[in-house]
Amino acid sequence: MEPISTLATAEQDLDNNSPAVLFQQAKVRMESEIIGQQTLVERLLIALLADGHLLVEGAPGLAKTRAVKSLADCIEGDFQRLQFTPDLLPADLTGTEIYQRNSDSFRFQPGPLFHNIVLADEINRAPAKVQSALLEAMSERQISIGRKTHKLPDFFMVMATQNPIEQEGTYPLPEAQLDRFLMQVNVNYPDYDSEKMILDLARREALNELEPQNSQPAILNPEIIMQARREVLDLYLAEPLKEYIVQLILATRNPESCGEKMERWIEYGGSPRATIALERCAKAHAWLCRRDYVTPEDIQAVIHDILRHRLLLSFEAEGEGINSEMVVDELLRQIPVP
Repeated sequence: MEPISTLATAEQDLDNNSPAVLFQQAKVRMESEIIGQQTLVERLLIALLADGHLLVEGAPGLAKTRAVKSLADCIEGDFQRLQFTPDLLPADLTGTEIYQRNSDSFRFQPGPLFHNIVLADEINRAPAKVQSALLEAMSERQISIGRKTHKLPDFFMVMATQNPIEQEGTYPLPEAQLDRFLMQVNVNYPDYDSEKMILDLARREALNELEPQNSQPAILNPEIIMQARREVLDLYLAEPLKEYIVQLILATRNPESCGEKMERWIEYGGSPRATIALERCAKAHAWLCRRDYVTPEDIQAVIHDILRHRLLLSFEAEGEGINSEMVVDELLRQIPVP
């Protein structure tokens, strides 16, 4: 069966309003503002195309918050940043009922979650009650207050950050909530050349602050994003690659099929959400590469981000210094590529 092309044709590529062209423009702008973090920029766009939530982990000062703000600046929509702290309450996120004396009734005052893009900064600093309120919003796209349920916007994304270094006073996210994140991206330090470019960018931004500048217009709007998501969903995925995706995830649940090492390392494997996420993200990766079909390389490019937070490793693996990256590498070696 021949792949069915759903991307813009050569003539459509000339149209600056096509989703493919606009997403490339957004990528170029973000990469000019986020130096040395091309993978993070790409994963932000993949999460946007796959209609999922993103968890970003890295040391302080690596532009995690800046990257999410840069994405929000490219989109016509509401953006809200939430700094998570141990004294945060669920109502601080969801909103609350306010009594109105004039009408002797209660009126719901929406909280910060009722925005299109929500940045949950240092999410692991909030207690369990706050995390559970966020869990419902991420999973069901709704908020329950008392006996009433309030729908969130159709276009809704949560992008959370957490610091892996300082763990004192933090509340690790439970596996059920981690599974709601489409991907977990680990951010590393920039290289030598990128560090020099960061210095130049910081100097230019400091000079621009001294002079009034017009803000750049948004590139994407909800209609363009929804159209791009439809194109991603319609992307051609060959049957052998579909089987490859299923085999990869099933191997994490039955690690003995991949040898004694994998059986010893993996305690619990990926859920069906991992299978769905791997397919959606592989398609989004192919779409960003301007292809109308998925290749094994697309699957392999995103599988670490899909499984990084979903694999529960055994004590033996931790004792041997094995992390999820190494387990996924071994998984890719064991499962034959179609």
